Amino acid sequence: MPWKNQGGGPWGSGPKGPWGSGPQPVGPRPPDLEDLLRRAQDRLQQLLPGGYFSGVGIALVLIAALVIWGLSGFYRVQSEEQGVVLRFGKYVGETFPGLNYHLPYPIETVLLPKALRVSTLSIGMTLIDDPARRGRTMRDVPEESLMLTGDENIVDVDFTVLWRIKPKGVADYLFNIQNPEGTVKAVGESAMREVVGKSNIQPILTGARTTIEANVQELMQTTLDRYGSGILIQQVQMQKVDPPAQVIDSFREVQAARANLESLQNEAQAYANRIVPDAKGRAAQILQAAEGYKQQAVAEAKGQSARFLKVYDEYKKAPDVTRQRIYLETMERVLGGSEKLIYDGGGASGAQGVVPYLPLNELTPRRPPTATTSTGQPQTQGGSTR
Repeated sequence: MPWKNQGGGPWGSGPKGPWGSGPQPVGPRPPDLEDLLRRAQDRLQQLLPGGYFSGVGIALVLIAALVIWGLSGFYRVQSEEQGVVLRFGKYVGETFPGLNYHLPYPIETVLLPKALRVSTLSIGMTLIDDPARRGRTMRDVPEESLMLTGDENIVDVDFTVLWRIKPKGVADYLFNIQNPEGTVKAVGESAMREVVGKSNIQPILTGARTTIEANVQELMQTTLDRYGSGILIQQVQMQKVDPPAQVIDSFREVQAARANLESLQNEAQAYANRIVPDAKGRAAQILQAAEGYKQQAVAEAKGQSARFLKVYDEYKKAPDVTRQRIYLETMERVLGGSEKLIYDGGGASGAQGVVPYLPLNELTPRRPPTATTSTGQPQTQGGSTR
């Protein structure tokens, strides 16, 4: 009920406020603590058996409160979570998915980070709401994606990082870093800029993506381990690697010219691969023929010299006989292949001479042509001549 000015304020003086000065407040009276306790006692007496409040009732209430307080320590860890138990704010252990228990608050508390979930972080691009498409669309973030290569070119790199908490690094993840996602993003961008800054633009745009991804992942993991972050980098995936939009047309012209150059080089290399083996084959054939002729000439020379030495040895033993044999062999070699008639011109005196015409060459059968052996001796069909 409202206070009225009936002979004094709360302290029995005139119309004063609670501190004895100023106007008296007008409004609802503050609740009386004793009145509240009395009402609570009356309700409790109605609930207790016998309708009266006794020491047994107080004990039952305390036991019920203790039971409820003790049961409040049960908690459930989901499949992708891992429990971290803190005792008065200090790390004491970890729990795994399922129903677990910790001492009730405020003795122990539990944190439930998503330790088994693989998170995806995009760098160089972000999702924004697109009212026109009634959904979300990807937008480039140039301040994150534009990077300088080792050959002083600019490249636009968008990539994603797959990361999770290490199996035994939950405590490090919770207590060593303040913003895990921001830390992973900063480390990923720094690592990609370092690796791209050591590479040329052509391998980055063509076939060196796998190597770059592996190098960035290794560098990120080393940096995060040095921070003691408790984070595991599972994979780095390069999504888009292009020149900046302002120079992409000129870059495509350069790429086309480079492709044309490579095509001409490949054609020249194919022609060389076709001509060079043929020339090497002909050269090898000529060398083999020359080597064969050399061996034949040397062998013939050695044979002739050996034959001459043998003839010379026989000549020293019987000069006259050997001289006659050499003469006959020489005449045989000179005259053996020609058609000839021999007339000795002898006969008794007064004998009749040859007839004026006698076709002796037609009566004599023709001899087959002679072949010269490797030693220089003429050889006819059926044996050597004499």
